[in-house]
Amino acid sequence: MRFIFASLPNWFLAPDFLINAFSFLILLTFFILCIRNYKINKNKSMMYLGVGFAFIALAQLTIIPTKFGLYYDTAFTTYIGNLIINSHIIQSTNVFYNFSIFLNKALTLIGLYVIFRLPKKKQFFDLVLVLYFILLSVFGGDLTADLFYLTTLGLFGLISYRYYSVYRKNKFLNTKMLFFAFGLLALSKLLLLIPSLGIIGVLADSIELLSYLVLLVLIIKILKHDTKKEQDGHNLGYAKHPSRKRRKH
Repeated sequence: MRFIFASLPNWFLAPDFLINAFSFLILLTFFILCIRNYKINKNKSMMYLGVGFAFIALAQLTIIPTKFGLYYDTAFTTYIGNLIINSHIIQSTNVFYNFSIFLNKALTLIGLYVIFRLPKKKQFFDLVLVLYFILLSVFGGDLTADLFYLTTLGLFGLISYRYYSVYRKNKFLNTKMLFFAFGLLALSKLLLLIPSLGIIGVLADSIELLSYLVLLVLIIKILKHDTKKEQDGHNLGYAKHPSRKRRKH
């Protein structure tokens, strides 16, 4: 299956591993902030945003041991040469790799679905979308890898556009930062559609890292202003999901 870490230069393997670990921590932290905000304000849109980030964080977590195993097995098999044990190592690695890829795709798509669709009234379209996600997660091959990146590109792009639309109305920096972060994630998925990745894969990973750095700045900003009672546009409630209006209390 043509996933990004199959085409990365050897010198970027360690940074790629660290980017996944960093993104998991950032997404997990954002999930905790969203749930804390929901417990205070009972804003379900914020809860959906947090749960969506949690699923994407789990997707990042599932791919970390796979990458570590692949990188380790590559070095190990190079060292021992053509011993018969190689075939058993590679076979077990392939099983673990395929299952991890399945979890990564499924959790990512679920997370994006939660962010994009759950606050809305359910329609027949949702059933079709879920069935499509299941098929996309189960089947392997280059075609489904491209479809996966194309699907995540579309979802990240639509979510980014929604936050941009809201930002044009409220002009809050939190909303702008979410729009920018999701836009960068969409751009990284666009680059992954290029057949021969190489240095393009490095660029895609770097852009994804930049998106999580934007989220990190947003988290720091939220923690700094979260104790303020005035509605100054800095608190987490001003990074809410655009599809629901803020409730009046």
